[in-house]
Amino acid sequence: MKPAVQGKRSFALEGQQETVSSMASLVAYDDSDSEAETEPAGSPNAASQMRDTCDMVRPCGQDFASGILDVTEGGALPTEPGSYEDPAGHRLPVVRLWRRDPGSCPSQRLQWPRAEPEVTFPTSEPPRPSLWTSHTPANHMPLAAARFRQVTPSWGPGDSPEPSFCAQSKCGSPGTNGSSLQRKRREACVVPYTPKRLRQLQASSAETDKSTDVQPQGPSARRVPAPARLPVAPRVSELIQPHLDGQYKATKMPRGVLFHLRGHRGPVNSVQWCPVLSRSHMLLSASMDKTFKVWNAVDSGSCLQTYSLHSEAVRAARWSPCGQRILSGGFDFALHLTDLETGTRLFSGQSDFRITTLKFHPKDHSLFVCGGFSSEVKAWDIRTGKVVRSYKATIQQTLDILFLQEGSEFLSSTDASSRDSADRTIIAWDFRTSAKISNQIFHERYTCPSLTLHPREPVFLAQTNGNYLALFSAVWPYRMSKRRRYEGHKVEGYSVGCECSPDGDLLVTGSADGRVLLYSFRTASRARTLPGHAQACVGTTFHPVLPSVLATCSWEGDIKIWH
Repeated sequence: MKPAVQGKRSFALEGQQETVSSMASLVAYDDSDSEAETEPAGSPNAASQMRDTCDMVRPCGQDFASGILDVTEGGALPTEPGSYEDPAGHRLPVVRLWRRDPGSCPSQRLQWPRAEPEVTFPTSEPPRPSLWTSHTPANHMPLAAARFRQVTPSWGPGDSPEPSFCAQSKCGSPGTNGSSLQRKRREACVVPYTPKRLRQLQASSAETDKSTDVQPQGPSARRVPAPARLPVAPRVSELIQPHLDGQYKATKMPRGVLFHLRGHRGPVNSVQWCPVLSRSHMLLSASMDKTFKVWNAVDSGSCLQTYSLHSEAVRAARWSPCGQRILSGGFDFALHLTDLETGTRLFSGQSDFRITTLKFHPKDHSLFVCGGFSSEVKAWDIRTGKVVRSYKATIQQTLDILFLQEGSEFLSSTDASSRDSADRTIIAWDFRTSAKISNQIFHERYTCPSLTLHPREPVFLAQTNGNYLALFSAVWPYRMSKRRRYEGHKVEGYSVGCECSPDGDLLVTGSADGRVLLYSFRTASRARTLPGHAQACVGTTFHPVLPSVLATCSWEGDIKIWH
């Protein structure tokens, strides 16, 4: 019996030695170029190496294709012959033991399967610090990590592929510490999902933090550098100075072109002279090319300044009553009040609709009214930068706005029209209470793209798509004159403007065929026709001081100064 027992003991001892030898071979590759020699399988150093390897805490995400193998619970290792050796007898690294049980690692249930990276061994580069010892205690140095050469993966430092699986170690201390450590590893393997909107917000905030430019007050479509100081001559124009002391003389018929201003790359929507008489040599133009310009249209015909504050077409631009600021609005929903000389934005607001018309309050210059592609007309206060009043109607678009009775009332022309009538085409509003005064003003089935007020009589005129100008009373109930109508031009859907001369004797309007027509206000007869532009003439305005100067703009993008 004793020989049999001894045989069993020796057989068991040999089995343990083979197991330790197999574990030592799994910990390190049989690298002939390695400077560190592996010790015999039965030596106590090898056993201590295995204990250090088992006790070592490896971070989640370390890829074990480099030759390091987790010791499973109980010390059992797979014993299939084809797992470790190829037919030639060479020893192979075990890199896919987790593939035998795909559900044993949480990362394989949470990540897409991917190919394992190839493993290369450095020959000339110095060994890099080991990544899988980053979470070990500061005073602990595993023997296996100290004796064996660091393996460098084949991918570049910038690629950083995600690990194919997470290493799980169950050799830690039992109890809550081990379970919490495993939970942390599992949580570290899962990258939390960030919504696209949050990623875009973080990216925009990062770009904002990197920028050093000072943002203007209020929302804006984009950051635009302030233009250079406007070269405004301190002296009054020599052509305007003789007309400042006396009263305005009778308007004379313009005959020829004084200046032909070209500079806009898109249709010019409107033109307006500076309301301050001493600075009325400056002309403001708004264009669909996303800019508005200031010209010296009396002395030289040169462009003084170009303002590119909008990201879309500038549909409306108005001088402030003081003549030192410009209010602009466009299809980018933005409102800007710009200083004329410095180019700085004194006010910026964001509307909730595309803006087509702007008007300052005639008495309180800190208030203005804007309308556009919306059922509402809104009044803004520049001092607070907020909307102070809203005027709602069952319409889709506001085409023009006109103040009456020194600002206590105003009119809005809309696109609301039906087959039989056009109620709500022109609506009268009370400015302070936001109440409708009347919406039964114009009863014909045409829309009115522009309105203008007579300078001396309590009447206003409306440009209609019926190819005529209608005359209305500016006092309630705003009756339309049936005996006086100004015809002969074409509108054809364009926003063709009209205006009265400063003395009220002449009425000028553009035409869809490019002509400029002047009418006698009293008789409604055509006084003169000017062959203005190649395309539709959409804006016309008389000079406030010079009696024979007229400015027109067209859909072609040019401006003409007539005298």
